[in-house]
Amino acid sequence: MYGTLTDFAIGPAAEEVIKDVAPPGTLDTFLHRFGCYQLDEGMGEWRPYDEVISRAFERACRSTGIEFRPGDPAKIFAAIPEWGPHPDVPEPLAELAEHFPLVILSNAADSHAEQNAARLGAPFHAVYTAEMARAYKPRLRAFEFMYEQLGCRPEETMHVSSSPRYDLQSATDLGVRETVYLNRGSEPSAPFYHAYEVTSLAGAAEVLGI
Repeated sequence: MYGTLTDFAIGPAAEEVIKDVAPPGTLDTFLHRFGCYQLDEGMGEWRPYDEVISRAFERACRSTGIEFRPGDPAKIFAAIPEWGPHPDVPEPLAELAEHFPLVILSNAADSHAEQNAARLGAPFHAVYTAEMARAYKPRLRAFEFMYEQLGCRPEETMHVSSSPRYDLQSATDLGVRETVYLNRGSEPSAPFYHAYEVTSLAGAAEVLGI
């Protein structure tokens, strides 16, 4: 959901809260490390998503010499449920929902997931979160939880994501054959881990003949 369907503006939100304390020339490095630390924080035992963001934010601040203010990460976390879809999402997503049961597997907090999903403009068969699975993507346990709940096998599904790193490698490792990389320019292509590459959600619908 985040990044692929929802315009996940966590970088701009972080920039907004630190711009008054970031030394010149440190912002780009901070934003890169903030993203890397979020991934790293999710690879261990599950902890609430607001803690993942807070710990990643603090590590990014300290590694770049930016003052860490304990209240700043909470401002970012509070903004997440207000973020809506990328412009290319609502129409093709609604069309896909007419033909296939759509499922979200998200690193979202339970308290945010339904709000973000509701902004996408299409019905979902199920919305699963890291909080439910007690594991964040890209951990395989998160994907295994989803398939246990759905009662189907990975090879019976198609996985669409804008992140080879968080999604498509893990999906491929578990046996998903139909993988679509929706390239939004945030990660490089990883052809071994995706069967198709598109640049809009309409491209994913075209792969399915819609």
